Amino acid sequence: MEAQQSFRLDGELALITGGGTGLGLAVARCMAAAGARVVLTGRRKELLEEAAKSIGPAAGFVAHDITKLDEAGALIANVGEQFGPITILVNNAGIHVKRFAIDTTDADFLSVLTTHVLGSHALCRAAVPKMLERKAGSILFMASMTSLLGMPQVVAYSAAKSAYVGMVRTLATELSPHGVRVNAIAPGWIETEMLHKALDNDPVRKQKILSRTPMARFGEPTDIGMAAVYLCSPAAKFVTGVVLPVDGGASIGF
Repeated sequence: MEAQQSFRLDGELALITGGGTGLGLAVARCMAAAGARVVLTGRRKELLEEAAKSIGPAAGFVAHDITKLDEAGALIANVGEQFGPITILVNNAGIHVKRFAIDTTDADFLSVLTTHVLGSHALCRAAVPKMLERKAGSILFMASMTSLLGMPQVVAYSAAKSAYVGMVRTLATELSPHGVRVNAIAPGWIETEMLHKALDNDPVRKQKILSRTPMARFGEPTDIGMAAVYLCSPAAKFVTGVVLPVDGGASIGF
């Protein structure tokens, strides 16, 4: 296979949770540009429809709430009937609770864990059997700097994103012998609406982040999208069980 073709996703169908905004949408756009068809899912139908239209004919959408764990099988079946077999699953959807650990309630914690950990596991459980039948597939988790570094006021989010690391390793050891690869990306600080909300009125924190990032700048959403393309492409056919930081060096900087 030629080098250029190794990074293509022609013939693939990617289901991307939280695909209507932010990094999920960036992943969808990059995968579509690489030849994949993409299906966006999330709770807000109008937003998903607008996002799919912005990508073009390679994109579709299905509204779904991943916290409804018993409906994961129905989502996978629905996507299969409308668009065809899912060959790539991107577990990107998530929520965030910013509180000190002693102020984080059981309900806060459970809500975050349900969305990230139980929701993604339910989708894997529903999507993997068909991948195993075909002896091919790729699962990608969107981890975080909190999977790698200690950060204040994000105890539930950190626990969930750290759980992703364990899930990736276990799933990779179980599924990779059967042709299904499992990996994760740990994004650094990326120029998104969420980043601006967090930092635009907090210049001290912004400078702290930039000062410990060796590349001394924020990343772009396409940095994450192209990393996702790579990990799900034939170019990464011998890559499984990894958590790839795409962070300008923040996880190794001082």
